[in-house]
Amino acid sequence: MNKVHPNTALALTRTAPIPPPVITRASSGGAPEVLTVWRKSLLLNCNGFTVFDCKGNLVFRVDNYVAGHRGEIVLMDASGKPLLTIRRKRLSLGDNWHVFEGETAVNPRFTARKQSNLLNSKCLAQVSCGSGSPSSPSSAPSSPSFSSSSWRSSSRSQLAYEMEGSYAQRNCAIYDDKRRLVAEIKRKEFVGADVFSLIVQPLMIDSSVAMALVILLDQMFGSSRRFST
Repeated sequence: MNKVHPNTALALTRTAPIPPPVITRASSGGAPEVLTVWRKSLLLNCNGFTVFDCKGNLVFRVDNYVAGHRGEIVLMDASGKPLLTIRRKRLSLGDNWHVFEGETAVNPRFTARKQSNLLNSKCLAQVSCGSGSPSSPSSAPSSPSFSSSSWRSSSRSQLAYEMEGSYAQRNCAIYDDKRRLVAEIKRKEFVGADVFSLIVQPLMIDSSVAMALVILLDQMFGSSRRFST
C-alpha cells in the first residue's frame, strides 16, 4: 500500500493547498490503475480537477477560468497539453455533450447523453461513438475507446459506455458495450467528496477517456455544474 503525496517539485509551483494524504494500491502491468481525483484546480480563480497517480505524480488537470468560455472543458496532461475537449451540445433537447480530440471542434470522438428514462433508474448516462445517439450494445465494437482508429470507423450510433450508480455518493461503475466493467468511481475514507478514486482497467479503457467520463458526470450531476452555467 502506498501513500499518495504530490511530488515536492510540483508542490512548490502550486497556489492552492494540496488534499490530505490518501491510500491507494500501486498498479503494474494489467492491474487496475488507481488515480486520485481532486475536484479542484491548482490555479487561482479557476474551477477544475487535479489528478494524481499512485506515486503522487500529476497526470491530468483541468483549469477552467471562472470568467472563461462556458460549456467547454479541456482535459490536459501534466504539462498542459490538451488531450480531450468536452463541449455542451447546443440547441439540443436534454443534457448532451460532445468529446473531441485535443482542442478540435469537428468530428467528435464521443457523444454523451444524460439518462432521462425513469424506467432505467440505475443508468446515469450513455456515451456513443461519434456524433450519434447510442443504440444497442450488441452492435458496438469490442473496444470503442482504446484504439484511436476504432471509433472513427464505427457507426455514429453505436453505444460505447454506460455509467451507473450515484455520482453524488461517488459510487459509479462504467461499463463498455459488452457490459464489462472498465472503470469505477469510489469514495475515499476520511476525506470529503471532493477527493475520490478513479479505478481504471488500463487494457480496456484509456485513463484520459475515463477521466473525461468523470468530468461529464460532474457536469450532469455535480452540485454546482461549475463549468456550464
